[in-house]
Amino acid sequence: MADNDGRDPLDIKKDNATLEYAPLEDPFRFSERPTEWHQEFNQKLLRKIDLRMLPLLSYMFLMNYLDRSNLAQAELGGLNEALGLHGTQFNTATSILFIGYLLMQLPSNLIFTRLRPAIYLPTVMIIWGVISGCQAATKNFGGLLATRFLLGFAEAPYFPGAVYLMSTWYTRSELSKRFAYFYAGPALANMFGGLLAAGVLRNMDGYRGLQAWRWLFIIEAIMTLSVAVFAFFVLPNFPQTTTWLSEEERAYAAWRIASDIGEASERDAEEQTKRSLFHAAKIAVMDYRTWIFVLMQHCVLLSQTVTFFFPSVVDTLGYDNITTLLLTAPVWVATFLLNLFVLWSASRTNERCLHLCLSMLLTIIGNIMLITIHLRGPRFLGMFFMAMGAQPAFMIILTWMSNTFPRPLGKRAAVTALINMIGNTSNIYGSYLYPSSAAPQYIFGGATIAGVGVLCICLAVVVRFILVNENKKLDEIERAGVSAAPGLTVTDRERKDLARTGFRYMY
Repeated sequence: MADNDGRDPLDIKKDNATLEYAPLEDPFRFSERPTEWHQEFNQKLLRKIDLRMLPLLSYMFLMNYLDRSNLAQAELGGLNEALGLHGTQFNTATSILFIGYLLMQLPSNLIFTRLRPAIYLPTVMIIWGVISGCQAATKNFGGLLATRFLLGFAEAPYFPGAVYLMSTWYTRSELSKRFAYFYAGPALANMFGGLLAAGVLRNMDGYRGLQAWRWLFIIEAIMTLSVAVFAFFVLPNFPQTTTWLSEEERAYAAWRIASDIGEASERDAEEQTKRSLFHAAKIAVMDYRTWIFVLMQHCVLLSQTVTFFFPSVVDTLGYDNITTLLLTAPVWVATFLLNLFVLWSASRTNERCLHLCLSMLLTIIGNIMLITIHLRGPRFLGMFFMAMGAQPAFMIILTWMSNTFPRPLGKRAAVTALINMIGNTSNIYGSYLYPSSAAPQYIFGGATIAGVGVLCICLAVVVRFILVNENKKLDEIERAGVSAAPGLTVTDRERKDLARTGFRYMY
């Protein structure tokens, strides 16, 4: 598309070794405002965004994770005996949730770019809350399989949708810290879930003729539905379409993201409506970096599989069921605190590779301790490390991915969905790494997780070298112009945008 005098608005001209670029859309002339004004206005805007979005998204994620992982607590409450489960049937019931989860990931995230988040996310939350509550009515293995499959299908849209929504509101440097608060959900869910399960299993068995594990599903489903109804009235939409900001605040919210990633959100939204969903998926699939991130995320998610069996792993310490559930709480408190620290540090330093490697190293150490040590105290410490390392690594990959695929929005949505969709296939077979017959050492599972941890570290180092090289090529573009930029491993359109804005990858 050309401007009024026929020139390409992205045209770059060389003048005394500097480049001049067509400015981003700036109707309020934000680029002309003084630095002091930007600091004050940006701080006020971020405060509004944080209060409106972060607590609610985090709590919704807490319930999302709680409803998918509560099967582990129900097992200690007699679910296996009540439904007649034997062999690896419990592992299959855990695994099948992720088949439904995977089937819905990519379609949901591509559709999400055309829908209102304030309607879509609470709606899917209501659906999964109802299905989660239906688990209380199951009578046999078949019924449990059906509800778990449907639960995975209904839960799939939330996580990639929430991550994508946050990436449209926060700059790259802001995302790590916000993801730290957001991803507090799983750690708090496991901590809260263990405490809630201990109370329910101790006090509600036989209440109104129902077994305690059935009450666990019912209570958590009611909590989920309550949060979903509240979210309808509070959850924001995209910056350009939200109604709780002034016109100037909406424009500034979009402008600062455009300035950060080098592409006006309004223009990208217009293009997104013109291009097919297939096109967004195609350009994501054709970028080789997508598949490196997919494999890294696959390794990290496989290392998190123990989350769904953690009460059973802790049960090998030899305590009674209630004590076992209570012992899971401090592990997840420590995981929550480490999450905040690691992602705060990654945000402050704008560093990704080292933080990811150190997190995975902690997981490797924990799994080695699990399979080699028999003493109760050191084994429990190893369980701490198993849980603590994998969770911050997961969120570092997501923030790294958002930094690496800033545009277009459709491609970013497709990459997010692909990374999580294929990454979560690990949970299908990972659910069989911890069969009851392998207790108490879980040698095969622990050795497998330690091995994929090493692979993940190697991949992170590879990505770092790739992005360092990409930044060197971008430096060459700014010195010589777009036409003299051979070998850049991004599309021509991305190449122009990156050169126009001075964008650099974080690593």
